[in-house]
Amino acid sequence: MLTLLDQLDKGTLWRSPGGIHPPEVKFLSNATPIGQLPLASMYLVPVPQVGENCTLAVKVGDSVLKGMPLTQGTSIWHLPVHAPTSGTIVAIEPRASNHASALPVNTCVIAADGKDTWCELVQNQLDDLSHQQIVDKVRSAGIAGMGGAAFPTHIKLNPVSEIDLVIINGVECEPYISADDRLMREYSQDILAGIGIIHRLLTPKRIVIAIEDNKPEAAKAMQTAVSQCGLPAGSIRVTVIPTKYPSGGEKQLIQIITGREVPSGAIPAKLGIVVHNVGTAYAIHQAVTQGKPLVERVVTVTGKNVSKPGNYWLPIGTPVDHVLTATEFTPEPDQKVIIGGPMMGHALANIQVPILKGTNCILVPSSQEIGNTPEEKACIRCGECATACPALLLPQQLFWHAKAEEYDKAASYNLKDCIECGCCSYVCPSDIPLVEYYRIAKSALKQAADEKQQAERAKQRFDARLARLEEEKLAREAKAKEASERRQASMTGTDKNAVAEAMARIAAKKAAAAQAVTGESITEESSVTTTDTTEVPKGKAAVAAAIARAKAKKAAQANADGTDTNGAETDRAKTDNAVNVDANDSISATDAIAQEAPLSQKDKVAAAIARAKAKKAAQQTDTAPLESTETADNTPALSADDDKKAKVAAAVARAKAKKAAQQAETAASDIEVSNTEISVSDVNDAEAIKKAKVAAAVARAKAKKAAQQAETNAENGLNQTTTPAVDSAANVHADVNADAETAVNAAATDIEVSNADVSVNDAEAIKKAKVAAAVARAKAKKIAAASAESKTDAEIESVDEIQTEANVASPSIAATLDTATTEADAVLPSVGSTAEPIETAPLSSDELKKARIAATIAKAKAKKAALAQEANASSDSSVTND
Repeated sequence: MLTLLDQLDKGTLWRSPGGIHPPEVKFLSNATPIGQLPLASMYLVPVPQVGENCTLAVKVGDSVLKGMPLTQGTSIWHLPVHAPTSGTIVAIEPRASNHASALPVNTCVIAADGKDTWCELVQNQLDDLSHQQIVDKVRSAGIAGMGGAAFPTHIKLNPVSEIDLVIINGVECEPYISADDRLMREYSQDILAGIGIIHRLLTPKRIVIAIEDNKPEAAKAMQTAVSQCGLPAGSIRVTVIPTKYPSGGEKQLIQIITGREVPSGAIPAKLGIVVHNVGTAYAIHQAVTQGKPLVERVVTVTGKNVSKPGNYWLPIGTPVDHVLTATEFTPEPDQKVIIGGPMMGHALANIQVPILKGTNCILVPSSQEIGNTPEEKACIRCGECATACPALLLPQQLFWHAKAEEYDKAASYNLKDCIECGCCSYVCPSDIPLVEYYRIAKSALKQAADEKQQAERAKQRFDARLARLEEEKLAREAKAKEASERRQASMTGTDKNAVAEAMARIAAKKAAAAQAVTGESITEESSVTTTDTTEVPKGKAAVAAAIARAKAKKAAQANADGTDTNGAETDRAKTDNAVNVDANDSISATDAIAQEAPLSQKDKVAAAIARAKAKKAAQQTDTAPLESTETADNTPALSADDDKKAKVAAAVARAKAKKAAQQAETAASDIEVSNTEISVSDVNDAEAIKKAKVAAAVARAKAKKAAQQAETNAENGLNQTTTPAVDSAANVHADVNADAETAVNAAATDIEVSNADVSVNDAEAIKKAKVAAAVARAKAKKIAAASAESKTDAEIESVDEIQTEANVASPSIAATLDTATTEADAVLPSVGSTAEPIETAPLSSDELKKARIAATIAKAKAKKAALAQEANASSDSSVTND
């Protein structure tokens, strides 16, 4: 059985699927040798042309020489771009591209100086260069595939696998184009020199030069060159293949020469085959041996609307309009200028575009050669496109999906294997531009792939950034840990204790914050209670009941005072009963409230409003009898009954004064507790809680002692003054207000001092204690001002109201009031039977001051009682007269 090499030596050929036989029309351009055109005034060099990741090596205003590199880069896919002639860089800006879309690309604009001066070229002997040096020279020369694909040549010359066969493509199957034909005829020796360099780099077993049978002159010239080259005999041969389009395609040519099919998505190198164009072989020879970069190429300028058709050496970057002008182009209306052949080329939207490395033809056909574009009609599903496809694809399916923009489905039908040969469009009876649909679909897929690649790169950069930040964080933590260990190693015992205490305080603050969020209250062991804001309907009912009972007792007492005329004993009994009932009811109401949950803020506000309304109603009720007795103050003397009633009223007033003092003590204690609660809840320090307990106990003891002293002084003052106290009661109103304000300020000062002692060692606690003291002073001043502005009757009514509030607010206050009532009952008989002054021990100045306050309050109460008795007497006399 013959091997592949044996079959190649015998010239065995295989048939390729599909293909068409369009008119060739090569005679317009292949009859004359390759010529030269005059230099253009401006050259447009797009950057980059092939590859990516390049940077400009020049700037505007730089002078350049022919062959000087304009770009530089390190990527393996980068190919440098060189100046096509000598001149000056006048602009670097976006210009229209040599593409059907005419999208702008970054372009170096060179103003030619007309000298066309080469830069310094380095010529080398092939034997003096290594393989890598040869590849580097090919790359630095910017050589790309000259057949139209413009694939970087240096990559093909350095494959990763062993190469058995090298095919030199001289087929040039597309109509009108004859650039390779003329090149093989005129430069066959240079092409064979380039093939020798390829053979040295790849060391293949066979090299085949493939030429279509419609180029007999080219085939003969290449056969002569092969016989004269220095390559081993039998390693290279010229093979003539039948003319058929697109037999010049890479995969189609491999199938014709070897009978092998390149798998979908694979490259020929996987089969051990490499394909190079004859123009590429010529450029390799120029670059390696003469040091010339790729700055010009052979371009076919053809068509019946060109007066001088032919093949020309055109510098890369030459504007198309300059070429057409030099070849005496005569345009027609709606004239088309096509880059490439009639099958695979594209029409230009703008002729102010440059010649590129892959440009092999400029076609300007007349209307007789290529008519107007026919109107696209519906597909009739004839299947001609599938029969003509050389890649064995399903053009009809690709068309449906491309038209519906279902690009993923089109890709599933191997859209990427389409070589855009145009056979399907050529045979379509419905004149559907199938290739245009495929190109659009390929562009969309390429754009999606680029975006996905960019997103993947961005993700990689983001992940790298996160990893870097994490490493930096770990490094900082390690550094901080090392510094902490060094500090701890050098720390003394006192410093360690301070750190531990600070950490404990921080933990306590966090615990307090968490406790405040969850609504938990501090336990009763800390002697501080937290007010619960939850509404308690039963507590509100108890408050309302207590207030109602207080109002009823007050109304009953007023009625009894207005209608009873049976004497002082009856009045005394009523007074005693009223006091006892008031105390008992208050205690019972307080006990009922104590059994329920504490009042909320809303309930307290409602109770305060109810008290204010009751006070206003009581004042309106008492106004009428007081108006009728305003002249009673001028009475010169009191009767025996009146004197007795005054004594009884003074005793009651003394009991009420004691209750008011105890209420003041309780209010001060409440303020102290609330302030301590704020400080303790914020500070949450064990020592602060302990000091708060001590301060609260001290404050309560002081208040209790002051109340007892005031009670004793009041009793002494009452016994010494008796009846004259009633006469002078009206003269001490100002003293009452002043002394009351002094006492309240003193109590507030005590509270402030006790609060300030709560947490001396904690700055935050001291600050909160100061705030609490200021609040207490403000409340005290407000109470003193209200006491000074109100009248005596309003003061006494306020005392009664405060008593009711105390009964409702606290069981301890209620119990204290009960004790005061009992003491008043014990005092009343002694008041009635004693007329002599009681001897008392000398008092200090502070005790005398407090005694004066208590005596003044007692005088005010006695005055009120006297006024009430006179009002009752007046009412009785008026009834008798009636």
